[in-house]
Formats: sequence, C-alpha cells, structure tokens
Amino acid sequence: MASVSVQEIRNGQRAQGPATILAIGTATPSNCVNQSEYPDYYFRITQSEHMTDLKEKFKRMCEKSMIKKRYMFLDEEILKENKNMCGYWESSLDARQDIVVVQVPKLGKEAATKAIKEWGQPKSKITHLIFCTTSGVDMPGCDYQLTKLLGLRPSVKRFMMYQQGCFAGGTVLRMAKDLAENNKGARVLVVCSEITAVTFRGPSDTHLDSLVGQALFGDGAGALIVGADPDTSIERPLFEVVSAAQTILPDSEGAIDGHLREVGLTFHLLKDVPGLISKNIEKSLVEAFTPIGIKDWNSIFWVAHPGGPAILDQVEEKLKLKPEKMRATRHVLSEYGNMSSACVLFILDEMRNKSIQQAKPTTGEGLDWGVLFGFGPGLTVETVVLHSVAL
Repeated sequence: MASVSVQEIRNGQRAQGPATILAIGTATPSNCVNQSEYPDYYFRITQSEHMTDLKEKFKRMCEKSMIKKRYMFLDEEILKENKNMCGYWESSLDARQDIVVVQVPKLGKEAATKAIKEWGQPKSKITHLIFCTTSGVDMPGCDYQLTKLLGLRPSVKRFMMYQQGCFAGGTVLRMAKDLAENNKGARVLVVCSEITAVTFRGPSDTHLDSLVGQALFGDGAGALIVGADPDTSIERPLFEVVSAAQTILPDSEGAIDGHLREVGLTFHLLKDVPGLISKNIEKSLVEAFTPIGIKDWNSIFWVAHPGGPAILDQVEEKLKLKPEKMRATRHVLSEYGNMSSACVLFILDEMRNKSIQQAKPTTGEGLDWGVLFGFGPGLTVETVVLHSVAL
C-alpha cells in the first residue's frame, strides 16, 4: 500500500502563492523608421509611386496612427535583394521564412537575456519556456532555437505558440500562471517575438485593410520571468497574476483575419473592431473584478493592447476613463507601433519604470490593482487581473 494519497502528492507539487512576474525585458531591431517619412519610403521601395491617390490615403493613415516611430528588421538593402516581398501578390514565402526562422528567436534572445539579467538568477533555474510568435512557422520551433541560443537546460519544458496574433500577450501570461502555480519551484521564461518580415507587402487599391497593417505594425520582443512563492532575499516581485480569462466576442467572427499564403501572412479587417471591443469590454471587466469588489475602472491601472488609436479612444469613451489611464499604452504605440503579442509586455515595462521614477510605493503607477487586455483575431479578448507588489 502507498504511504501517501494522490491528493497529498498533488499538494506537494503545487505552489502556495500566486504566480508573480519577477522580471521584464524588451528588445527591438536596430533599424528605426520615422513614421512621418514612412509613406514616401514605402511607396518608393515597393515601386508604387505612380499610385498617387493611394499614397495620399496611406499618408493620412500614418498621420492618424499616433505612431512616431517603429523598428523593423527589414531595411532597404534586404528589400532590394528580395523584390518579390515588395509586391502585393508575388510569391515570396520562402524568402520571408528564411528571415524569420533566424531572426525571431534571435530577437527573442535579446529580450530574454535582459529579463534573466534583471531576475539575477542562473539560467539553470528556468524550468519552463513559453515562446509565442505570429511571424512564420518552422520545425523544430523557436522554442527549441531559443533554448539553444540561451544555453538553457535540455530538459526545460517548452511550449510553442504560433499564429495567435495580437491577443497572445495575455495568453502567455495565462499559461505561465497555470505552470507556475501548479509546479512548485517553477520559473517560467515567457517570450513574445514578432518581426513584420512575414507581413510586409506592397499596396493594393482594392485591399485597404492591408494598408492599415502596413501603417501600424512594428517589430519587437518582450520577455518575462514568472514564478510563484518568490524568494524575496534574491528575487524582486513586480506583479501578481491574480486571474486570467479568455473569451470570443459575440458577432465578431471574421473581424480580424490573417492567412498564411505564398505571398506571406495576409491581414484582413472585416468588421468594426474598435466598436466590437468597446461594446463588450465592460462585461469582461465586471466578470474579472466583481470577486475583488472593484467597480471603478479609473481606480485600476491599465495595460491594453494598442491595436490602434481608435480602439483606445472608444474604450476610453465607453468606460469614461481618465486620459492618464492609457498613458503607458499610448506611449508604447507612439514609440514602437503595434508589435502584436509583444506589445503588452512593453507596456508592463513602461508601467513599472514610470512607477519607479515617480517614487510610487507600488509598481502600477501608485495603484494596487490593474488589468491587462489582449485583443486579436477571433475576435478574441484576454483579460488578466494584476496586483502590484510593493517595492
């Protein structure tokens, strides 16, 4: 007869406290693109300068984007060597794949290295790895490549997420929470790495939604170390991950689509995405915060995926949010553009850095409780409740 029960074994396997974000790292390619100059560059490099009316439309898109600059691995030299990537409907998937299968894990390594350095613990203590990208697919995956690049233990437990889109910055936190809380002593390295080499393409006057993507998306990678029961003598907890939920919004099928084709990853906007999100967002907030007893959405800090300025504007109006609630989100959109899944990790980093600069007692710009929202294809919404940990 066994001397212990299954329940006793399970209790011993689980952590006691909640999953906690212990470190954050971010990285971008070195090539910086000024948004005000981008329309001229984009139409020149794609040999589309004869499309004068479309160029004017694109200029207005870029002006309304609220983006000042973006970072992109693709530069003029690479695009001149791969001219098919500059067409709208030219076969170019091989060339794109050759770039992203190398550069996505490489950029992820930069962000992960910064997070590990901040964490201050040996890489050998990382027990799990979650890698997320919408930029290409390959076997073995980016998780395997990053394990090799970082020199992680070969026994690290890996999970690879491909083709999830912009909401996945919330998904990785939800998964990291489950891993950290159900595996005592686990330290989860989370990496979101996105490169627009898979989506860049020339303009089409019959597919304006593709132009919207060309005006918004940028490259970037974010990384977190997540674990429960932190050793505060050597680890510095930042945010506790209190709860995490995912839902598909009603009447939203086909609102955002992406399809991997010979021309790369195509991007389609088929419905009023800002309207769908703003109409349904309060329901997600009520479900997440009612158990905590919070009803005032201005009393929490906000980390919302910046899919575009219209989404942020309509959410602010619908919930009557004060302008400062979206300050960190708008800052990241302005300085980096929409980096898909990596965005919310950049915003978390901005949030805690501003809190430290302002000498606030907690890492959520002086507030105990906050929400992280991921919005993306489906139309899928991830809602993560965060609790700041005192410095």
